[in-house]
Amino acid sequence: MNRLGVKSGLFILFIGLFLCSSCTNDDLKNAQSISSKKITLTKDRTLGADVIYSDSGFVKAKGFAPILDKVVPATGASYSEMPKGVKIEFFDQFLRVTGTITSDYAINKETEGITIFRKNVVVVNDAITFRTEELTWDEAKKMYFSPAGVVTKKDGSILNGTSFSAPQDFSTYDITVASGSTYVKGDLAQ
Repeated sequence: MNRLGVKSGLFILFIGLFLCSSCTNDDLKNAQSISSKKITLTKDRTLGADVIYSDSGFVKAKGFAPILDKVVPATGASYSEMPKGVKIEFFDQFLRVTGTITSDYAINKETEGITIFRKNVVVVNDAITFRTEELTWDEAKKMYFSPAGVVTKKDGSILNGTSFSAPQDFSTYDITVASGSTYVKGDLAQ
């Protein structure tokens, strides 16, 4: 064997021994613990989803989502995710639209009974327009909650605040640490 072949062989043997020595049992144990934490889930995707909610034979709401993903993890609770947003219309007994909610993202956690709307959330009804970055609907309490938001009334009054809450028909609302502007009719000097 010539000198070049011996040097090449020794170099390859040295690299091989180096690589083997750098892999210890601890590394293999870490790799096993990381791989054992895999999350297995199934995802069913619906494009152009229309959902109608009715109660006692009356249509109460209709929702539309460009993408609706039904996610079922191997462990934990299933949920529905709307990554491209959602629009929900609410109806009275005569099927007239009484209000809407739109957002750029939403997630419905079925077992918890909550739906969370995120990013550019806008609620509109006959009395107010409410804007926020996050709004949670609690199905059991039949209430909406938000950490902060802006209420604009039909007369142009604006109210900013934190800890917003409202019943599911948005007929009233509570907001704390409020500030804003309003319009007053008449002459205040009298």
